[in-house]
Amino acid sequence: MRPNWSRITLLIAVGVLVAGLAWGGAVIWSSVTRQPLPLDDQCRASVDGAVVTLTPEQARNATLIGSVALRRGLPARAVTIAVATAYQESGIRNLDYGHADSIGLFQQRPSKGWGTVKQIMDPLYSAGRFYTALVKVKGWRSGDINDVAQAVQRSGHPNAYRKHVSKAILLSTSLTGAEPGSFTCKTGSPRAADPDALAGRLRAALKGQLDVAVTDNGLVVNAGSEAVAWMAANLAVAHAGQYGVSRVSLGGADWTHDSRGLAPWTGIGNGQVVSVEFSR
Repeated sequence: MRPNWSRITLLIAVGVLVAGLAWGGAVIWSSVTRQPLPLDDQCRASVDGAVVTLTPEQARNATLIGSVALRRGLPARAVTIAVATAYQESGIRNLDYGHADSIGLFQQRPSKGWGTVKQIMDPLYSAGRFYTALVKVKGWRSGDINDVAQAVQRSGHPNAYRKHVSKAILLSTSLTGAEPGSFTCKTGSPRAADPDALAGRLRAALKGQLDVAVTDNGLVVNAGSEAVAWMAANLAVAHAGQYGVSRVSLGGADWTHDSRGLAPWTGIGNGQVVSVEFSR
């Protein structure tokens, strides 16, 4: 029997069209939900079977938001409120645009006294300004998280923060070490090793809470508490692609970067000393 080339051509064309539509749909889903596609560089926090997936940019910003809370002596609940707010306002992205003159992680407005454009575009500064406003809200430690966030932000969408609370709780639990070894990242093509840059980032993010030494083998971080140690470790993991981090260790727990997949932490870690190694 002679092949029906017209039919075969039609089937191939339909297959290509379906594949294209599926890929296009996936890209649209990713842009709308701000979630990375399966093969993209990404980070993941997993707690009690629940998972939150982040882009590397979101993960870096989340660790910076959490670090500022810890250096101010604020509890994990403060991190939860801040992360839920940043999810709603910017998708945890440091945007240089927004409604009117709103910018940054929290869409703070220079015209409303939040700071200069340069200041607000610094995640550490903008997170600090958020926490300064947060602790002035009556009952912030026990009140409804959506309502507390709204009291800080005064948004035109007063209930919008609620849908991000569960993700924010999970991230806060993971990043502050309440669930040790639950955060990981992958980067297909990490940048060159830059221990000095990561050391500077750690010192700025967790100022007064740790000492960082640059050694021949990488970094040694002595933290003031186990929560700070885990935050420093997770910050290093989140910045692995940016600074060429190859391995992070805390006590008996180790994370080794794998460009092909999300590497798990191995071992059980505790203590206040973090070591960071870099690609050669």
